[in-house]
Amino acid sequence: MMDHVGILVADWTRAKAFYDAALAPLGATMLQTVPEQYTGGVKVGGYGQQKPDFWLTEANEPGPGRHYAFSAASRAEVDAFYHAAVAAGGQDNGGPGLRPEYHPDYYGAFVIDPDGNNVEAVCHDAE
Repeated sequence: MMDHVGILVADWTRAKAFYDAALAPLGATMLQTVPEQYTGGVKVGGYGQQKPDFWLTEANEPGPGRHYAFSAASRAEVDAFYHAAVAAGGQDNGGPGLRPEYHPDYYGAFVIDPDGNNVEAVCHDAE
């Protein structure tokens, strides 16, 4: 069900140093950073063992700061998630589409839930 999670961090350098050290014994390292041209100028990086599962995002404003991504079996499921979430009161935070800055087949949709959390559905398969 869960594909990946993320948190906001106030001090990128401090947080990265902490998670580099804390996750190393678990075999996890920072596997990917997202170019700041895609993030509004904030630092974003993902830790994992084989794929990024735990993401840090440099905080640029206060808020709950949580991100949850749910696995979808198809791009059609991503589309359906997005439309259902918006119809249920979610706020658009990036409609369904390819996100090649993550990888060529990354197809996701983002919605802010009623409590301010960034929720996503993602399909990694080529279609």
